[in-house]
Amino acid sequence: MIKSLAVLGSTGSIGVQALEVARLHNLKIEALTAGSRVDIIENQIREFSPAVAALADEKAAADLKIRVADTSTKILSGAEGVKECASCGAESVLNSIVGIAGLAPTVAAIEAGSDIALANKETLVAGGKFVMGLAKEKGVNIYPVDSEHSAIFQSLQGCASKKQIKRLILTASGGPFFGKTKKDLEGVTLEQALNHPNWSMGAKITIDSATMMNKGLELIEAAWLFDMEAKDIDIVVHRQSVVHSLVEYVDNSVIAQLGVPDMRIPIQYALTYPDRFESPVRQLDLTEFATLTFEKPDYETFACINLCRRAIEKGGVYPAAVNAANEKANELFRQGKIRFLDIADAVANALEKAPHNDDYSLADVFETDRLIRTQTERLFI
Repeated sequence: MIKSLAVLGSTGSIGVQALEVARLHNLKIEALTAGSRVDIIENQIREFSPAVAALADEKAAADLKIRVADTSTKILSGAEGVKECASCGAESVLNSIVGIAGLAPTVAAIEAGSDIALANKETLVAGGKFVMGLAKEKGVNIYPVDSEHSAIFQSLQGCASKKQIKRLILTASGGPFFGKTKKDLEGVTLEQALNHPNWSMGAKITIDSATMMNKGLELIEAAWLFDMEAKDIDIVVHRQSVVHSLVEYVDNSVIAQLGVPDMRIPIQYALTYPDRFESPVRQLDLTEFATLTFEKPDYETFACINLCRRAIEKGGVYPAAVNAANEKANELFRQGKIRFLDIADAVANALEKAPHNDDYSLADVFETDRLIRTQTERLFI
């Protein structure tokens, strides 16, 4: 088990739970980062005494610096400050930053030789080729924190060869609108979209769950993490969120990982692998659920899933493009500027408008992100 940890995005749901795991196992916190939530990170600094902390919001960072002047923690600001925290040299860096903003810190952490506990799926969606290549070059491990990818990772333990794997099966809760038609979703409100049936998450990812874009992003992430073709990754709607994902082998045996819907299990496993320890998560009692159901996704109503599948099949910067369109459209919906169904339209437009470029650089990924965000805003504003 690791002894030191940096938590990027420490004030969000995943970050707070990661610190709970760290507290349970007496892990040394080397660095903390957040966006602008001064009160929460101040309390975290006082409890964990990291060497360094950063807020992406420079005004909030200036406030934090005054508040914790009586501590030994160095306070940084902006994107560069977050990257400096990521490269602090902790044994593991848990990245739970929301969106493509997490890509550069992941690269910085890998360059510094830290293992990655990855809860920022956009890192691999947009920059998978570079991140996986750099991790291999630096001898760095990437351990998944998303419950679905952790489930696959756990179900692969004991697999002797990739040739034994037939397909990966990602489970999806279906979000708050499972069973609805496109017509039903025409007047969806923000409050309705944020009412997830099983998980307590930040606003952006909760909207992604409502559109099922999150499952498309997870498909792309799984393709990079496990070196699989998109055609060998399936999705099934499992409303109870007990079976977190499955691996089917060539002999048609299927191995799954089950547990109550609680992110502290995958967080802890990413930090303690290959060992397992007691956790604060309650024991799974299958009799409480009585029935576990599995259904096919409605790809017509929830078009984002197959748009992401097409993006990873096309390759190049297409995954970065659909991610950028979704991030911008998701933001516009949360601001009340567009309708819920406009999000999928924005993603489809990005898939059509993105440049085809197989020989692309990391700089091209960031430029594509910038261009598609601008195009997406112009579609509606």
